[in-house]
Amino acid sequence: MADINVDVLVIGAGPTGLGAAKRLNQINGPSWLIVDANDKAGGLASTDVTPEGFLYDVGGHVIFSHYKYFDDCIDEALPKEDDWYTHQRISYVRYKGLWVPYPFQNNISMLPDEDKVKCVEGMIDAALEHRVANTKPKDFDEWILRNCGEGVANIFMRPYNYKVWAVPTTAMQCEWLGERVAAPNVKLVTKNVILNKTAGNWGPNATFRFPARDGTGGIWIAVSNTLPEKNKRYGKHGEVTKVDAEKKIVTLGDGTTVKYGKLINTMAVDHLVEKMGNQELVSLSKGLYYSSTHVIGVGLRGERPERIGDKCWLYFPEDNCPFYRATIFSNYSPYNQPEAGAKLPTLYNADGSKASSDEAKEGPYWSIMLEVSQSTVKPVDEENLLKDCIQGLINTEMIKPEDEIVSTYHRKFDHGYPTPSLEREGVLKQLLPKLQDMDIWSRGRFGSWRYEVGNQDHSFMLGVEAVDNIVTGAVELTLNYPDFVNGRQNTERRLASSFVFGVKEDQSIPARSVLSN
Repeated sequence: MADINVDVLVIGAGPTGLGAAKRLNQINGPSWLIVDANDKAGGLASTDVTPEGFLYDVGGHVIFSHYKYFDDCIDEALPKEDDWYTHQRISYVRYKGLWVPYPFQNNISMLPDEDKVKCVEGMIDAALEHRVANTKPKDFDEWILRNCGEGVANIFMRPYNYKVWAVPTTAMQCEWLGERVAAPNVKLVTKNVILNKTAGNWGPNATFRFPARDGTGGIWIAVSNTLPEKNKRYGKHGEVTKVDAEKKIVTLGDGTTVKYGKLINTMAVDHLVEKMGNQELVSLSKGLYYSSTHVIGVGLRGERPERIGDKCWLYFPEDNCPFYRATIFSNYSPYNQPEAGAKLPTLYNADGSKASSDEAKEGPYWSIMLEVSQSTVKPVDEENLLKDCIQGLINTEMIKPEDEIVSTYHRKFDHGYPTPSLEREGVLKQLLPKLQDMDIWSRGRFGSWRYEVGNQDHSFMLGVEAVDNIVTGAVELTLNYPDFVNGRQNTERRLASSFVFGVKEDQSIPARSVLSN
């Protein structure tokens, strides 16, 4: 006999797990429990705080949404106007000492003349070839060449994407692209080159929200706080050590056993199958690839420089710095760094020289968060990475050699990006159905391994839709039709909707549910 019996067990309290738990709690039908090895909710959308009081998200996260249900749940958790700041995205690519507005491929009017020529020639060649092409691109690299041309490919797309993904673009498929990468409009680009104009505001995150306090992680702690305590087990006694799929029993870190009817898993699927001890699935999962992410934070004393201004996040395709993206994290909220009156000593100057004084001094303060990818193809000198990143900030004129560094942060995430490799779909089309045949819905950024539905809103809805699929058989649109959900406003589900259930006597999971408003 198991210690705990539930209809639905949810593993992981990141956005996907919390989406599942919110839906289960709203439906108020099947019994459920959510478990997580961490003491607090958030998963890969958590926030860390340095001893000096600087906040850093575990990667670049902002809130923009394709779903009303997601908005409802976030607004319920943080309902006050002053819980949020709303920002216009101000984003650039650093190239040859210039700040080129994002997306780069739409703004080649900003480049030196010789690069403009290379890019326009490449785009014209690509447009002509595109007209006669009768096959789909075989990989991401071919997609880049067909859509952007050789010039943009060599100057930006290839080097930048290698820095992000830590694999060559020839090793990646292109089904994932959708709204993730802007395909340039050749006529518009040419017009802007001639008129010396720029184009902006492409993409779904041109406007975004950010929580005033506690970083992105604060959102998910607040969402978790809307759930009943009795249905949550976080920390050591919520850590999954074994999954017996045959007996439908999960063993937790403190020895507790949980018997489930259906399992929603949001841990990385390669970790799940190892905990299951299923060698067939372990072998299958070896065909999935990922890169690791290093998140580096640098806290500085002084007024935010004018050259930085109100920039949000910045892209770095060149090899004069190890990071591919920098976020001016202090611009998102004044509470992301210590108050100006807080006294902090200088650790060292940006060039590594000793501070002129050991005395703690007042601010103001500002901060930069950096992301660096790592893989077997793209190794990283982990021991010197912080130092190399600070030098990269100097090389790219983000900071000056004499700037005072008062706080640093470095954390590595082994599973950072799920790579849309050429092999991915072949693996997932076998692995996910095999798990589902065992009553395991594996969902989430690494649970279902689809980067194109890996944003916070997508991840949350993967959990919501998994519950609806379990309870009513509803199609999981986000998992199966990413382009469809990304191309529309998804307003069908609302948190205010109520449910009426009929339950067959011989079933623990409700046989049907009727939605009533």
